[in-house]
Amino acid sequence: MTQSNDNHTPKRLLATLRGEVQASPPFWMMRQAGRYLPEYRESRARAGGFLDLCYSPEFACEVTLQPLRRFGMDGAILFSDILVVPDGLGLDVSFVQGEGPKLVPIKSSADLPQLDETKFLGHLEPVYEAVSLIRDQVPPGTTVLGFAGAPWTVATYMIEGGSSRDFAKTKDWAYGQPDSFQQVIDLLVDATVLHLSAQIKAGVDAVQIFDSWAGVLPERAFRRWCIEPARKIVSRLKAEFPDVPVIGFPRGAGGLYSPYATETGVDAVSLDTCVSPGWACNSLPQTCVLQGNLDPRLVVVGGSAMLDEAKFILDAFVGRPFVFNLGHGFVPETPPENVAALSDAIRAWKS
Repeated sequence: MTQSNDNHTPKRLLATLRGEVQASPPFWMMRQAGRYLPEYRESRARAGGFLDLCYSPEFACEVTLQPLRRFGMDGAILFSDILVVPDGLGLDVSFVQGEGPKLVPIKSSADLPQLDETKFLGHLEPVYEAVSLIRDQVPPGTTVLGFAGAPWTVATYMIEGGSSRDFAKTKDWAYGQPDSFQQVIDLLVDATVLHLSAQIKAGVDAVQIFDSWAGVLPERAFRRWCIEPARKIVSRLKAEFPDVPVIGFPRGAGGLYSPYATETGVDAVSLDTCVSPGWACNSLPQTCVLQGNLDPRLVVVGGSAMLDEAKFILDAFVGRPFVFNLGHGFVPETPPENVAALSDAIRAWKS
């Protein structure tokens, strides 16, 4: 049985995202709701297809709450997908079991849809209804998180027609016709701001921008297609919602995490698995909250390998605002008992 949220109960995760240092860091996990949980698989089977699950407020709320009931995370992240944005723009988006997302690819700026704000928000209204349900049902003190994909990452799916190994079509367009490609990015900046703003109005406390494929770009392209769009999104969100923290996740950015953290205006950066905690503490601004970065495969393995690395990460970030998380999302074969052991270890850790 879930409890109604109590606005008087301190939200440790939200306080950390606003810069407070906690004696024991709050935690949540990317893909904390998903295929590794039997109750999720049951819910998805009942809902139908994956997008049916995303667009059913009751089911989306239910699967968002499932990991909290088991593991007591400090954050509940809305169950949805980054590709609801192109779906809301009218592109043909589907999810094929065992194959991932499929889109009818766009091939030039002539294929770009127009952003009709009323139709876009109307199509995605079930997502915002789910946020309201989650907000009402999370345990007291739980931070509700919303999210969206970053323009670069969403653009790759729109142009490649799904996942890609080399991102050849997207890179060829971006490098060969940068002014035309800028139109794609500008459209997605506008749509992302609308989508995140609607989630905030529906009740999320903070948002994360997932740039899952940021790491495939060289520096100058990274600055134009990852940093600058994120800066625009953050600036526009902060103008309307100055107290809502924004987390950026430029996965694979390596040394470019530093300019990303400095120049985008994000309140926090989520570190991928390959980022050294020591480097992050020394190289990223003290004013920037850090989040991360346990390898999800360690949670599959479990035992001392997982717990030793979790302790190493927890010890490394002592003295600055820090949120424990993964370096990417849980994988389907993750044993739930390992997630339970990890959650217990994070709560028991003391600096």
